[in-house]
Amino acid sequence: MNIGEAAASSGVSAKMIRHYESIGLIEPADRTQSGYRVYGGDDLDTLRFIRRGRDLGFSIDHIRQLLMLWRDRSRASSDVKTIALRHVRELEEKMLQLQEMADTLRHLAAHCHGDNRPDCPIIQNLSQSQNLLQEKKAGAGSRRAGTLKGRLAG
Repeated sequence: MNIGEAAASSGVSAKMIRHYESIGLIEPADRTQSGYRVYGGDDLDTLRFIRRGRDLGFSIDHIRQLLMLWRDRSRASSDVKTIALRHVRELEEKMLQLQEMADTLRHLAAHCHGDNRPDCPIIQNLSQSQNLLQEKKAGAGSRRAGTLKGRLAG
């Protein structure tokens, strides 16, 4: 099948298929005499594997490692588990960061009058440098922020 059919069947766009080939994540496709890429069943399985990995948020480097393990029938499942659990920790750290961002925005929005006045803590906060924000946060002594930082460090 051609690249368009492979894209439709795997859920990976033709552009990303070419990109994955260019970075060596997938093997270069066989070519017809006229130069068109041709994909077979194994190629589709690999593309679907990559798609599922991306859907789960794995980085390209992690997917590369997982692909090598998937192809290695003598792999140790502990190697796969290690990669998966490392990714879980990364996702949990991102969730904490996102929760902190949501809490900050919720707090700022609650203190914004939302009327015709120009004063707005959201705009004031966005205009401050990162150092000022960190100093303000540290000075506030927020128990929640301390707890989250402790979780991130642990």
